[in-house]
Amino acid sequence: MVAVVGRPNVGKSTFFNRVIGHRKAIVDDRPGVTRDRNFARAEWAGRSFFIVDTGGVIEGSDEPLDRAVREQAFAAVSEADVIVFLVDGREGVHPLDEKLMELLRKSGPPVILVVNKMDNLPNETAQHDFWRLGMGEPIPVSSISGKGSGDLLDTIVANLPKVSEDEDEDAIRVAVVGKPNVGKSSFVNCMFGEDRVVVNEVAGTTRDPVDSPLRYHGHTMVFVDTAGLRRQSKIKDSLEYYSALRTARVVRDADVCIVLVDSTEPLHVQDLKVMEQALEAGAGIILVANKWDLVKKDTMTAPDFEKAVRARAPFLKWVPIVFASALTGQRVRKTLDMVLDVQEQRMRRLSTSEVNSALEEAVRKQPPPNSRGRDIKLKYATQADVGPPTFVIFANFPKAVPGHYIRYVHNFFRNKWGFMGAPIRIFFRTSRS
Repeated sequence: MVAVVGRPNVGKSTFFNRVIGHRKAIVDDRPGVTRDRNFARAEWAGRSFFIVDTGGVIEGSDEPLDRAVREQAFAAVSEADVIVFLVDGREGVHPLDEKLMELLRKSGPPVILVVNKMDNLPNETAQHDFWRLGMGEPIPVSSISGKGSGDLLDTIVANLPKVSEDEDEDAIRVAVVGKPNVGKSSFVNCMFGEDRVVVNEVAGTTRDPVDSPLRYHGHTMVFVDTAGLRRQSKIKDSLEYYSALRTARVVRDADVCIVLVDSTEPLHVQDLKVMEQALEAGAGIILVANKWDLVKKDTMTAPDFEKAVRARAPFLKWVPIVFASALTGQRVRKTLDMVLDVQEQRMRRLSTSEVNSALEEAVRKQPPPNSRGRDIKLKYATQADVGPPTFVIFANFPKAVPGHYIRYVHNFFRNKWGFMGAPIRIFFRTSRS
């Protein structure tokens, strides 16, 4: 684990993006854009490691958000094997740099002093001013152009502990999504039993997706707490716009999406849109009705809520629902078992004979309608892929199969095999014979 720390606006997120090779962390000229720990996997010289982008530390400030950001940054430091202490070469040594240096000196892990914004390398000398911090040799880099980053990464890798890494390529990526202020960050913190992301009463505190790895029953899950999705008309600030884009990308890349809704309110259109995004991306879906501790209950409260939810859209019939409270911890850990179940359904593979037998049964019970006087014949089928389960049905006139019959086959397969929480895809192709 490599933690990147420093005062606000020294280029930590730009450096983070440079190391991982793409723009994951939001970069803006305004200080304080990054608030949470932001994890990503990086690789250099055959060595993989997690790099953590942190919010700008303002030592001595008693503002609640500054205090929360500071706590998050030092939580990252406490977990780190190597600390990259980033300073601004244009501005020179800042009093905040000196305060941070004193704190980092006591932290334990190796600290690498990195002087950023040295855009005219190798014709720069400003890095030498930072010798007086007493942190060893200052390494000059330009995060914008990438100059000096190779030498720095060599130094980082050389300081990593020499342990054999057990790479888990089967890690399950779990996106925690939902409208702003439904309790996503509190839910993730409760899941881990510690404060992994900043929680604040101000909606929209989380802007970047925040990756948090977790090992559970022999499986690695990477939980991604995302910024709340708003309707496009509500997105006025550029930061919110880029947050929404990144959230959409997280949903697209996820294996399973935990969609949090506020159980004290009816299901919103935006909640459905979030789930539709996940469905289109092929991700499994788990609906978590959060704040269940605030709902007045009787014996039919949960069944009535579930009935109302499933009445909103046909696809919700196969989405599992968990009634939970991030505040009290009620059923939060149960969601972990649900993630494993849904991922198992996403990766489930059926034999060709099993698929063909089900197709024959479906056609026998309800043959496809004629199209312009022509008989549509569904000849055979196979499962072409998993994650999500994808079926190909070969027919003599595949383009003539009407939408309602495609839905019939879809529902028949789901009733036959379940695939609870997992989307299934069905394609019709011209038969080869």
